Amino acid sequence: MLATNREALVRIGVQGQVSHPTRRGGYSVGYDDAPVMRPGMSGVSVNLRVGSPAFGWACDHGEPGVSAEGVTSQRHLALQVMACIGNRVKVVSGPAAGATGVVTGKHAFVLIDFAESVLRQLAPGDRLLVSAWGQGLELTSAPEIVARNLGPELLEPMALEFTRDARLHVPVRFVLPPEVMGAGIGMSSEWANCDVMLHQPEVVRDLGLEDLRLGDLVAMTAQDHRFGRSFRPGWTSIGVVVHALGPTPGHGVGVVTILTGPERCLDLEVGEAPNLTKLLGLPL
Repeated sequence: MLATNREALVRIGVQGQVSHPTRRGGYSVGYDDAPVMRPGMSGVSVNLRVGSPAFGWACDHGEPGVSAEGVTSQRHLALQVMACIGNRVKVVSGPAAGATGVVTGKHAFVLIDFAESVLRQLAPGDRLLVSAWGQGLELTSAPEIVARNLGPELLEPMALEFTRDARLHVPVRFVLPPEVMGAGIGMSSEWANCDVMLHQPEVVRDLGLEDLRLGDLVAMTAQDHRFGRSFRPGWTSIGVVVHALGPTPGHGVGVVTILTGPERCLDLEVGEAPNLTKLLGLPL
C-alpha cells in the first residue's frame, strides 16, 4: 500500500473571490501570426468545464468553471500556492452562499468546479473559502517521488499501487514529450501551470492527442518538476490538464504538476486513465 504523511498535513482556510474579467487592450498574436481577441481567462465559464475537449474552443487559455483570485497580490499567491487539486471550496457570499465546489487546477487563477446551477448564480466578487490541504504531502513509501499540488482528496481515488518490482503504477491518459513543453518551464511547480505547445494539428495528430480533455492525467517525459520545472532526462512528471488551448506561441494547453520523480520509480499505464470528473465525482 502507498503510505503518506497525510496526518501531518495542516488544513488551512484560504479566502478568495470570483475574479472579474479584465482587458489591457490590443490583440494577442496567434502562432499563425493572426491577431485575435478572445475570452477565456477569469470570471465564470458555464459551458467550458472539466471534461470538455482541450481543443476547438474560440478562447484564449480557456479556464473551466470558476477562476478565483486573492484580493491582494500576496493573498493571491497564498491562494495559488496553498490550494491543491481536490480541495473542497465553499461559497460564503452572494446568491450561491453555502454551495460547495472542488479545486480542479491552477493557471493565472485557482480553478474551481461547481454544479452548473451554482455557476449560473456566481458573480465576480463573490467570496469563496478554500479548505487548502496538500502542499507538503509526502509519499513515505515512495520517497523519491515528490508530490505537488496534490490534495489527499485526489490521491485517494487514484488508488496508486506498487508493482512487483517496487515501482509506483500510475495510469495516465497520454504522454507528452519534452519538445512540446512551453511557458511555465523554470517556474516554481507549487503554483500556476506549464503550457504545452499543441497549436499545430499535425503535432496533435502525431502524438495521438486528438481526444485530450480538461481533467485528463498526463505524463511529461524528461521533466523534473520538484522545484523550478526543468528538462531532465531520466525523470517524469505527472500532471492534470487544466485549461484549454491558448493561441499565442510558447503557450498552449495548461498542465499542473501533481507528481514528479525518476522514471525508474514509475510504471506508467497509458490509455484509459480516469478523468477528474470521475476521480472527484464532479457534476457534468
